[in-house]
Amino acid sequence: MMSSDLSERVAGAPAPEPPRAPLRSLAIVFVVLVCASLIGMQAWLTAHARAVQLAESEAASANLAEAVAQHAYDTIKEADTVLVGLVERLEHDGKSAPELDRIHELLVRRVAELPQLHGIFVYNADGSWLVNAQPVLLRNQNNSDREYFAYHREHAYRGMHIGPPVRSRSTGDWVVTVSRRFDRPDGAFAGVVLATIDMDYFQRHFQRFKIGDEGAIFLALESGIVLVRRPFSEKSLGRDISRLPLFRDYLPKAPVGTVTFTSAQDGVTRINSYRRLEQYPLVVSAALSKAEVLAPWRADAYLYGGGAVVLVVAIALLGLRLVRQIQLRTQAEAELVRARNALETLNQALERLAMQDGLTGLANRRQFDVSLKNEFSRAMRNGSSLALVMLDVDCFKQYNDIYGHAAGDECLKAIGQIVADSKRRPGDVAARYGGEELVVLLPGTDVAGAIVVAENIRAAVELLELTHGGSTTCRVTVSAGVEALAPVRFETEPVDLVKAADQALYRAKSQGRNRVCSAGDEGERRAAPVFACSQS
Repeated sequence: MMSSDLSERVAGAPAPEPPRAPLRSLAIVFVVLVCASLIGMQAWLTAHARAVQLAESEAASANLAEAVAQHAYDTIKEADTVLVGLVERLEHDGKSAPELDRIHELLVRRVAELPQLHGIFVYNADGSWLVNAQPVLLRNQNNSDREYFAYHREHAYRGMHIGPPVRSRSTGDWVVTVSRRFDRPDGAFAGVVLATIDMDYFQRHFQRFKIGDEGAIFLALESGIVLVRRPFSEKSLGRDISRLPLFRDYLPKAPVGTVTFTSAQDGVTRINSYRRLEQYPLVVSAALSKAEVLAPWRADAYLYGGGAVVLVVAIALLGLRLVRQIQLRTQAEAELVRARNALETLNQALERLAMQDGLTGLANRRQFDVSLKNEFSRAMRNGSSLALVMLDVDCFKQYNDIYGHAAGDECLKAIGQIVADSKRRPGDVAARYGGEELVVLLPGTDVAGAIVVAENIRAAVELLELTHGGSTTCRVTVSAGVEALAPVRFETEPVDLVKAADQALYRAKSQGRNRVCSAGDEGERRAAPVFACSQS
């Protein structure tokens, strides 16, 4: 009896409430951990993005320095080649009047042929003007006071000498001097041959590079004397910067490098890539402003950081509501599950949109870069061939100018559909590379197969018969460059395939457009027909 009564009382009693305080504490801890994790993850992503941005900028700066160094070498080499021949002629043929007349004709032709040359001059041992590349020789001129003349007069060195920048006495322009000494038969000093390089030639070349408003490029002697600098300032010409960090701290340690420091000339912190030329006593430096490099990253950091703060605040408010209404935890958990699923769905949709070009529906540049890297690695492992077709709509700017950007968009959509239809295998990737450039990545395909794909696309576009009054064919056409390679570890990179296909595309453009060329093709794949356009 006692056991039965006890059972009845226990069965009829209300269920004990769960201990809310510990659950509330766990909820608070959970919310705090989630918020801290989001903040920590966002901070890590922001720092990582900054590091990536700086690394890419350092690579870009190094490539720019190499390009500037090669241009400087080529420029000086061409000028010095002329001087070597001139010295040999003066020392062996003498300085008679007929010979000087022939030399004058030669110098005029050389200056006309080489755009970097401002002038070529020959000076006697006393510094007087013997002959030059000018139509009429200026008389009563003497250059014995010039640095280059004094150097050769005082040194028996027979090599080339590059002097500091000077103003030309014949034109008043700033020039860079390249000079050599020539001797009499007995070895005595006979005079100087001089080639002057127009400062504007370097400036025009430097202006081609996109280095931002605070970027800088300079060419200097290895002694620290500045020859030319962008941004241009006459105050910087001939300035001695040998005591600045680049020459004082970094060049003595390594002839090539990339370092970040604040310029003593204008106070701007830059990513500096420098290179000492092996053949000539020259140093080039290409520098990008660190603030300008990080400006896009900073904007993204503010944007994503603000989003993270909003998300953290939202989670905190949700957690507070969860703590206050712990008795509704089941309902709250269901809402959280739904919210999580919705967020995952949204993330998946955003990921798909992030990998797709909104106009053509093809893969975008980001997706193409990822696919190229993956397929390149796969081809390297399998020892197979990887082909790339790069297409460009011919005279597309003129098409936009004539028919408007809306018509241009419709034209790109139609061509994009043809490119998309060219994919015959699941592994093929068709993408919009940028602007009116489209690409097709073809794993396991050689050059011949890629040419077939490219030719089919070209022919299909031509069959669209889209009127184009700004083209010689009177219709919209495309040019294509094709390349295929079997990747080799440590010897080839994905960018090699892109560069080769782009060069082939350039060849197709230069040979008349509306054709397909391969990287190893000297001739054209298809000649573009010429139509007579009629306009209404």
